[in-house]
Amino acid sequence: MEINIPSVVAEVTAAFNRYEKALNSNDVSTLDELFWNSPHTLRYGVGEQLYGYDQIAAFRSGRDPGFVVNRDLLKLWIVTYGHDFGTANCEFRRHGQTKVGRQSHTWMRTKEGWRIVAAHVSLLEQEEVQRDDVVEGDPAHPLPAASDASTHAEAERRQHRPQRSAAR
Repeated sequence: MEINIPSVVAEVTAAFNRYEKALNSNDVSTLDELFWNSPHTLRYGVGEQLYGYDQIAAFRSGRDPGFVVNRDLLKLWIVTYGHDFGTANCEFRRHGQTKVGRQSHTWMRTKEGWRIVAAHVSLLEQEEVQRDDVVEGDPAHPLPAASDASTHAEAERRQHRPQRSAAR
């Protein structure tokens, strides 16, 4: 099995970016489209556990649009496995908040296109993320596109934070 075939990484990245745009604009139709329409799909949220596409779609349609808060991606980590399977994991911070969140997606190629088959979202209690390893300059895991240069510079600074010493 080939890991991180460039064209497949590009496809999953495009699907993730489409999800991110829909999330930040509360485009429920696109969010629903990007989840696999199956009883096997699941989404663990910050305060909910949803099993099956129907529960996920009901959650999205019933959510107060005022709850949706834009966020900045701090790190995006995409890995693909062969031609039809990939994961997209990110760290984010919601606008106006200090906690760092984490999101994991498992993506699968279907006849309709790339779909999320499993998702998990959580928020960390502490404001800073502890990292024991930082990978620099990996072309398979570029920084997300930023809306302005200062946001990109901040994201890049976090991406290239020096490694912590092994001695603790």
